[in-house]
Amino acid sequence: QVQVVESGGGLVQSGGSLRLSCTASGSLPNVFVMAWYRQVPGNQREMVAKIFSDNYIQYGDPAKGRFAISRDSDKNTINLQMARLTPEDTAVYYCNLREDLFPFRDYWGQGTQVSVSS
Repeated sequence: QVQVVESGGGLVQSGGSLRLSCTASGSLPNVFVMAWYRQVPGNQREMVAKIFSDNYIQYGDPAKGRFAISRDSDKNTINLQMARLTPEDTAVYYCNLREDLFPFRDYWGQGTQVSVSS
């Protein structure tokens, strides 16, 4: 079994910064992708940033130019450094681990709330 646990959410003023972390543990697959998604009630979950096993990085539109994803040396922890936050960034942020080989199973954390006040 794989566990994914996020930390670091909270309340921040517009223009501020916040750092999220996510640690995966358990029976981890040999090759996997880790990513941050976010969701506002009533909206679809959207991809914020992904980091692949070879450290290739993809950013979703909300993150470009403001957020940075990174991986710790243990390979099982990723971080999302968010800067210049706006109220539109208010959402529940979820960490995802996806196997990069068949059957491409997904594992999700419980989510962490990020709230940005104006």
